[in-house]
Amino acid sequence: MSAVKAFALPALRRVVLLVTLLAIVFVAVDLLPGSAARSVLGREAGAAELAAKEHELGLDRALPVQFWHWITGVLTGDFGRTARGNSIGDMLADKFPQTLLLGGIALLLTVVCSLALGCWWAMRPKAFGSRILQPTTTIAVAVPEFVCGTVLILVFSLATGWLPAVTITDRSGFPAGPEMLVLPVLALAIPQIGWNTRVVRSALLDVAAAPHVESAVLDGLPRHTILLRHMLPFAAPTIVAGYATSVGMLFGGALVVETLFNYPGVGAVLAGSVADRDTATVAAVVALTAIVIMVLLACADFVRTWSTRGSR
Repeated sequence: MSAVKAFALPALRRVVLLVTLLAIVFVAVDLLPGSAARSVLGREAGAAELAAKEHELGLDRALPVQFWHWITGVLTGDFGRTARGNSIGDMLADKFPQTLLLGGIALLLTVVCSLALGCWWAMRPKAFGSRILQPTTTIAVAVPEFVCGTVLILVFSLATGWLPAVTITDRSGFPAGPEMLVLPVLALAIPQIGWNTRVVRSALLDVAAAPHVESAVLDGLPRHTILLRHMLPFAAPTIVAGYATSVGMLFGGALVVETLFNYPGVGAVLAGSVADRDTATVAAVVALTAIVIMVLLACADFVRTWSTRGSR
């Protein structure tokens, strides 16, 4: 019963937070200058045309009524239609897999690299490479994704010509070649690798002071045995919590990185819908991204709880 409660309460809080966030999105887009009707019809449209279009889009209703109508539709799986009449659900189904691909690869790269670097740093604190990791990870954490992406474009695309700066898609809507994923993935992953490398190192150093680890060292066990059997299982809850935090950062940053690299994901959809003042589409992108993050966070909570119980 306690385990169910431990998962139910965070899930409920996240649902409430999501609904609040979506309400804020409706208010924020409504406060922007212009309107969806004006964006669709153009500047030359008359007052009568604008009024008819606003009535068609439901913009003549009070904002709370618009929000209630939209969110009750979402509960039935209907995200509504864009200001230009296209199905939001179909559009997201077409674009969201590309964002999942980008964020998923970046997350996998983050986990593999940060685990390797963090473990090596913790086990060899006086090595030359450890002295390099200290400032390098600090810089990586401090640099936002769009700045990191800009630097990568300058170095690997404009200066050397090794990798493309713009993503070209094939008939499937995905990048035409794997080389087009390299720079967007690195722009997303580098800040999170820096952050999680420091988390892994700190967690392992905390565990290293435990009596069972000191006993294993005195027994002369190999380093890899001490790391894998006596340190990582006890440091896992902290490490998993760090990766859970990175999930939101990666998928949130993906929307910015996609715009920078002209990547064919929901970032372009979000940018276009903000330009059109299309509240329903903006909210749908936020909702879908948040739902994916919530599911991944729930998985991370389960792993963290299981790791904590297993290490006792």
